[in-house]
Amino acid sequence: MVVYGIWTFCAAILAFAISAVVGKFLIPYLHKLHFGQTILEDGPKWHKEKQGTPVMGGIMFIVAITFVTLVSTLVYLFTGAEFIETYRADVGKEAIYIFAGLGLALANGIIGFVDDYTKVVKKRNLGLTAIQKLIAQFAVAAVYLLVLALSGCGTETVIPFVGKVDLGFFYYIISAVVIVGIVNAVNLTDGVDGLDGSITFFVAVAFMLIGSALYCLGITAFSAAVAGACLGFLVWNFHPAKVFMGDTGSLFLGGMVCALAFAVKMPILLLPLGIVYLCEMFSVILQVGYFKLTHGKRLFKMSPIHHHFEMCGWSEVKIVAVFSAVTAVFGVISFLLVSFGVKFPIY
Repeated sequence: MVVYGIWTFCAAILAFAISAVVGKFLIPYLHKLHFGQTILEDGPKWHKEKQGTPVMGGIMFIVAITFVTLVSTLVYLFTGAEFIETYRADVGKEAIYIFAGLGLALANGIIGFVDDYTKVVKKRNLGLTAIQKLIAQFAVAAVYLLVLALSGCGTETVIPFVGKVDLGFFYYIISAVVIVGIVNAVNLTDGVDGLDGSITFFVAVAFMLIGSALYCLGITAFSAAVAGACLGFLVWNFHPAKVFMGDTGSLFLGGMVCALAFAVKMPILLLPLGIVYLCEMFSVILQVGYFKLTHGKRLFKMSPIHHHFEMCGWSEVKIVAVFSAVTAVFGVISFLLVSFGVKFPIY
C-alpha cells in the first residue's frame, strides 16, 4: 500500500509538472496565432480588460492527464497481480472504466476545440450552436455507454448505505442525460479566473480518496493525475489569468468528472461533489425561465451565479475561494458516505 501511495503521489506530481511546463510553451504559441478570447458585450464591464487573453489553454492539462493516465494504468495492469489477490480487485474492469472515461473526456474536449476554433476564426464569442453541441455530446455519451455495455460492465450503480441497484435499460437513458448535463454544467462554471480548475481540483481529490477507500488504485492514480494537472493549469490561470481553458478544457473536464464518478460506479456522488457545477447550471435555467415568465425580469443580477456574486461586489479570488471551500466540504461528506456506506469490491 505504501508503494501504491507513492505511485499515486508521483502521478499527481508528474501531471502537475507536465501541465505547468506545457503552459510555458503553449501560451506564447497561442499569442502568436492570435487565438484570443472575445468578451461578450452583455458580460461584466470589467471583463473587457481580458479581451485577447489566449483560449484553448485546456490543452495543457489534457496532455498531462492523458499521458499520466495511460502510463499509470498500464503499469497498474501489469504489476497489480499481488494487489488483485489481496484486495479482490478487478483491475481489468477498472482499466476499462478508466480508458473509456478518458475517451469520453477527450471526445468532449474535441467538441470544445471545434467550438473554440470557430469562435477564434470568426472573432466573436459564438461557436457551435446549442443544438449542434447537444447532438455531439449525446452521441459521445452514447458511444461511451456502448463501450461499457460491450465490455460487460453491466447496468448496476452503487448507492451508499443502499448497495448495488440494477437499473436495467433505464441505466443508459439516465446515464446519458447525467453525462451531458454535468459536462455542460462544468462548462458553465468556467467564467472566472481559476474557478473551474479549482473546483475540479477538489472534486478530483475527493475521488482520489474515494478510490483509495474502495481499493481501486487505478482510479486513485487517475484522479491524482486530474488533480495535479488542474494545479499545473492554475499556475497560468489563477487571477489575473494569462490563459483561459476555453470550451476545449471545460468540456474535457466535464467529461473527466463524469468518468471518475462512473469509474467508482457511483454517479450519484455527482450530486454532492458537483454542487457548485449544479448551482451554476440551475442558476442559468432559473434565470432564463423567470425572464420568460415575467416578461423581462431577472432572478439574479446575472447568470451563471458566479457572475451574480461578481455584480454584488465579490472579487474573482473571493468567488474561487468560497466556491472551492464549498466543494471541499462536500468532498469530505462524499468520502465519509463512501467510507461508511459502501462495501468493496464494487465490481
